[in-house]
Amino acid sequence: MTMTNRLPSQLQSAFNSHRALKIISGLQNFNFESVAMVVRAAELGGATFVDIAADAGLIELAKSITSLPICVSAVEPTKLAEAVASGADLVEIGNYDKFYAEGRIFTESEVVELTKATRALLPNTALSVTVPHTLPLDRQVLLAEQLVALGADIIQTEGGTSSAPTHAGVLGLIEKAAPTLAAAYEISHAVSVPVLCASGLSSVTAPMAIAAGASGIGVGTAVNQLKDEVAAIAVVRSLRESLTGSRHVIANF
Repeated sequence: MTMTNRLPSQLQSAFNSHRALKIISGLQNFNFESVAMVVRAAELGGATFVDIAADAGLIELAKSITSLPICVSAVEPTKLAEAVASGADLVEIGNYDKFYAEGRIFTESEVVELTKATRALLPNTALSVTVPHTLPLDRQVLLAEQLVALGADIIQTEGGTSSAPTHAGVLGLIEKAAPTLAAAYEISHAVSVPVLCASGLSSVTAPMAIAAGASGIGVGTAVNQLKDEVAAIAVVRSLRESLTGSRHVIANF
């Protein structure tokens, strides 16, 4: 089965138009109320798909709230296979932030082995893999190429947790996003599959991700750390509008 056939049609269309928007509830967020709020905000704000933790109950909850494709994230292939059996539409090896905080670093060989094992268990399921930002850019590119050869349908970039902005306001937002923007630029010029730029992005930097070559963006903390659903919906809508505007500008450049 080809990459195009593995991806849900609405997701493929969004990637083709470079305006896919993934809203992430969090790899370790098993709070049903929190996840429900994030999923509703994604639905009402105009996101393309949602990314939740690997839990059968959460998948059932999400599918009862939204018709958007459900992506499940984990770093254990068996959990991803169980998630698909529970109704997940696609899976993601990534969202490593929690592990970085614990001092765990993912090596190239480890990501390769996780990808091999996941693809073996799920030959017909769309697979996204995050390239660790802890690698130098040239090695991120080489790893991305290898992951695509192994069957990755989407490559996700990251980097926001490692950046330390020195300015407030818009300049600080750009500094925060710089690592993942750089990775998106380099990787998108090296692989043929969609690149999803994630980590540290905002409505200010989302258009920059698209201009850098990404086919879409992933946003988590800016939404999942909010306690107010109306505010979360507003953030998602702002991100959606920034992506729509970025495509208009690029199309007329």
